[in-house]
Amino acid sequence: MRDEAIIRAIQRGDEGAIAGVITRYARLMWSVAGSVLRGVGSDQDVEECVADVFVYLWQHPDKFDPRRGSLRSWLAVVARSQAVDRCRALARSAALPLDDGAFIAQAGLWDGMLREETKAALASAIKTLDQPEQEIFLRRYYYDQKPKEIALALDIPGKKVENTLYRAKRKLRAIIAGYEKGGPL
Repeated sequence: MRDEAIIRAIQRGDEGAIAGVITRYARLMWSVAGSVLRGVGSDQDVEECVADVFVYLWQHPDKFDPRRGSLRSWLAVVARSQAVDRCRALARSAALPLDDGAFIAQAGLWDGMLREETKAALASAIKTLDQPEQEIFLRRYYYDQKPKEIALALDIPGKKVENTLYRAKRKLRAIIAGYEKGGPL
């Protein structure tokens, strides 16, 4: 059955048509969603993304435009979008509050290296970063995410992640240096 015919059948509420689409494209959707969520989400997260793709198709078949590409391609884009959204939701739910500086105390690689004053200064300095810088910095140095993972999760270019990290580190160094010289934080 051609893509347009499948969409018309789904618009009429033909459950056989959607079942056929699921059978035909489920493995591809698993592959797409799995590649985005690898290392971030569980198999259950991938499964939910794949299910969400087919639910979206069932509820919004009119969103597919055959002039812009095949149903297969469109579904892959929807799967990627669902997985990126899930990745962001997982990151938000795992985020630690910055108010108490607890994330610095829990960072094992810094334990023993920094005095308590410096830890507090670093926590305060991180709070001064703009929101995108702060999130990218914490993802990289607290959650130990690679720049590519961060770029994928935030849907921004990898080079932007690297540049943001560079600028954030420079800002933090300047702030900490000023603090250690007795300046205000």
